[in-house]
Amino acid sequence: MTEHQDATRPQKQISNSSFLEAAWGKQPRHTPIWFMRQAGRSLPEYRRIRGIGSILQVIKDPYLVAEITLQPVKRYNVDAAVLYSDIMVPLLGSGVQVDIVPGKGPQINSPFRVKRDLDNLRPSEIRDSITYVSEAVKVLKTELKVPLIGFAGAPFTVASYLIEGGPSKTYAKTKALMFENESLWHQLMERLVEVAYEFLSLQIAAGVDVVQIFDSWVGALSPSHYRRYVKPHSASLLERLSRFALPRIHFGVGTGELLADMTDMDLEVVGVDWRTPLSEAKARVHRNISFQGNLDPAVLESSAKTVLSEAAQVLYSSKVCEGYIFNLGHGVPPEANPEYLSLLVEFVHANGHLIRSGEIKPSLELVEEYLK
Repeated sequence: MTEHQDATRPQKQISNSSFLEAAWGKQPRHTPIWFMRQAGRSLPEYRRIRGIGSILQVIKDPYLVAEITLQPVKRYNVDAAVLYSDIMVPLLGSGVQVDIVPGKGPQINSPFRVKRDLDNLRPSEIRDSITYVSEAVKVLKTELKVPLIGFAGAPFTVASYLIEGGPSKTYAKTKALMFENESLWHQLMERLVEVAYEFLSLQIAAGVDVVQIFDSWVGALSPSHYRRYVKPHSASLLERLSRFALPRIHFGVGTGELLADMTDMDLEVVGVDWRTPLSEAKARVHRNISFQGNLDPAVLESSAKTVLSEAAQVLYSSKVCEGYIFNLGHGVPPEANPEYLSLLVEFVHANGHLIRSGEIKPSLELVEEYLK
């Protein structure tokens, strides 16, 4: 076995993957592209089979999960699939009462407040209680010709849902616990590292090729608070995952000021949101890793010409990155036009390597010629 390979990991590998080559810092034959939240509400075929009720019920059907995961791969010809799931799934599997309410997002029945609430988080129960996740991954691996991305929520982001009881704009309750009861905060974060690790290692054992850790809301913290209250735990999770021979992606929203610290860990790829140009992100990262991003998702509600023009600028900004994967700076909006996403994939495949190498420059003329 190699240094990072683990005996529990299936040895079936995806060959000739531009996505995996870029994730490992190599130069693939074309610029790879996928979209966060590519399987979901923007697709009419998804809405036809989704039904009503909580996503947590849909996720319990492995064959339905496999079908939904495959939909964007078939429609868009993206270079990777991402498992249709949710960062709340391991909480459900570890004993927390949680639901995802349409229009409201995750809702925690009894928000985390005191030390005894740690008893509601039982990571050791996850593997046996959410076997449907493993089953879905195994079904997908029999059909996919591109890598499959598994994922989990990072400790801070999951903690924010647990403490706030749902989505928040200020994270006031989360920060209050963090500042006022630091000992309990670190105990909670350590427990959530276990939760994330159990969820990810379950997916890896079933066959996912890549993992992404979403710290979607950690941009609410200052760099000093991130370093004190969060970084040690994210680093612990990523280090534990180093036993597996697969790329690890770390992503957050509004994290431009945290990039140096977020990448000072054991990982292969950092995802960058749309607020920070990739050229600037590269300057802030003090080690050689790959980058992912970072078209503003809101652009997808503009014209095709604007979508491709902005994509060309992102590609141009990425030319300083050795390994690079095109993506949005966050998830696909529900209102996104699927035809624009198909066009975007075609454009990146055709022109990404030319723009990144400097053979052609991004321009309105380039886009207009492409759209003829």
